[in-house]
Amino acid sequence: MRKADVQMSLKKGAEEAAAPSSPIIPPKRSKANPDQVVPEPPAPGRPSPTPPVFIRKMRNSAVGTGCDIRLKVTVAGDPQPSLYWYHNDALLNMENQEYGGLWIRDCKPSDAGLYTCIANNHLGEARTSAVLAVLDLGEGNEMKREDITPNK
Repeated sequence: MRKADVQMSLKKGAEEAAAPSSPIIPPKRSKANPDQVVPEPPAPGRPSPTPPVFIRKMRNSAVGTGCDIRLKVTVAGDPQPSLYWYHNDALLNMENQEYGGLWIRDCKPSDAGLYTCIANNHLGEARTSAVLAVLDLGEGNEMKREDITPNK
């Protein structure tokens, strides 16, 4: 027998000896037909749309009366989420504020309370909250020397 004949008979024998299909292994999936719509992957460099997620959330803070403080958040989402800031459930005017931050200037006791930032786009909404305490540090309430009585 020639070498080519031996190889041919080996191939033929392997085909005949092939095991029947296994009931455990599922059959191959059919190819997509031209009528099916397959979504295209996003273009390189362009992220797919995502709902808002806070990367940096607000933290509880304390500030002295008369001081300034900036509450800051970092949010991700595509398209860029709109931010809405609330103080004790009242919507704040965000004119002259930069994206991702809320400046509170010359803090007064009435500025204390719960601050909430809500980020939303057409895919969803996320929120973060924190408490701001405004402390009277005693400025203007200094005691006079004669008001202090020594311990006996």
